[in-house]
Amino acid sequence: MVQELRSSRTRLRRGAAVVLASSIALASVSPVAAQSLTDRFKSLFGGKSDEPAETKPAPAPGQPAEDDLDCPQVTVRAGASTYAVGASGKPAVGNDIRFQASITKMARECSRSSAGITARIGIQGRVIAGPAGAPASVEVPLRIAVVQGGVGEKVIASKAYRTTVAMSEGGSVPFTFVAEDMTYPTPAPAVADTYIFYVGFDPQALSPEPKGRKKK
Repeated sequence: MVQELRSSRTRLRRGAAVVLASSIALASVSPVAAQSLTDRFKSLFGGKSDEPAETKPAPAPGQPAEDDLDCPQVTVRAGASTYAVGASGKPAVGNDIRFQASITKMARECSRSSAGITARIGIQGRVIAGPAGAPASVEVPLRIAVVQGGVGEKVIASKAYRTTVAMSEGGSVPFTFVAEDMTYPTPAPAVADTYIFYVGFDPQALSPEPKGRKKK
């Protein structure tokens, strides 16, 4: 009888542990949210690598082939990989952090036109609630820039963006943002390899644009 009671208690403890572990896993990552993020990135870049490649027509005389188009690599600007916000009037450190955002994945594709090159930049990230408690929704400020690298970097184009993330009770929410309007002049072949896309968080993107001076 004693052994049967011990065995029963052991089974109950194991069952409770399994339920708790399952609850934690479900709270940390929503399968529906994760699937939607994957689908959005697949829709941006096709997501058909397992299908046979299509036969494309030859380029017109004097025009470069589409495969010759160099799409710069995308990377996170140093010091701009995370974005933290503190409680009102306090720095974002320790128990005063309301939420912190980070970038987890990036992707890009480019197309050529008479106006130059248009790039679509995709950013995936995650917002985590802090000890001070996150609001129901947060604004995430982002910046994307096209830079010509080298001894002295040259900014070719730069744009600030905002995306709103609705927080959940779990306190850890993924987000996806796709910039559709990054355009810049087609670089000369000699410097095309030095171009790079920089992405990162930019708190200044949340500041209102300065109003122009009124005419007298």
